[in-house]
Amino acid sequence: MVQAALKPELSDEPVSTGIDEAAREKIAQALSAILTDTYYLVIKSHIYHWNVVGPMFHAIHNMTEEQYTNLFQAADDIAERIRALGHKAPIADAAGPNQAVVSMDASAKSAHDMVADLIDDHEAAIRKMREAADMAEEMSDFVTHDLLVGRMTYHEQVVWMWRSLITE
Repeated sequence: MVQAALKPELSDEPVSTGIDEAAREKIAQALSAILTDTYYLVIKSHIYHWNVVGPMFHAIHNMTEEQYTNLFQAADDIAERIRALGHKAPIADAAGPNQAVVSMDASAKSAHDMVADLIDDHEAAIRKMREAADMAEEMSDFVTHDLLVGRMTYHEQVVWMWRSLITE
């Protein structure tokens, strides 16, 4: 279930797109929490990119760079969707760090542990996005639903690639 977060701040521009105000607020709230997780994944991927060592260095170094670049762009897309819903895009923690499903603990020591940690975080993000996508579709917000389906597709591919790297 999508947890309640801080009430998203309304923008000054009126919005009349066929999605009522209460639904737009609830969807913006869910997207704000997803935005926090996305930023946390950007940061964690970057930390592992810098600190990975060992035989898998090259693969992990390159994959994390591709991922934090993609995730940074995704954060922009998510924030812009929040704006299109008539709310202000929050700073990453505005949704509440206790709302995050992605851990900011990037203390994994081995390359294998780094990958396993990223798998866990991507899967948690997918589960949260799936709940939000279902909610958006129920509220006839097909644009947000489509955005989240695209993000889930990306994250599921990332999980598959990470698993392929560490499965023997």
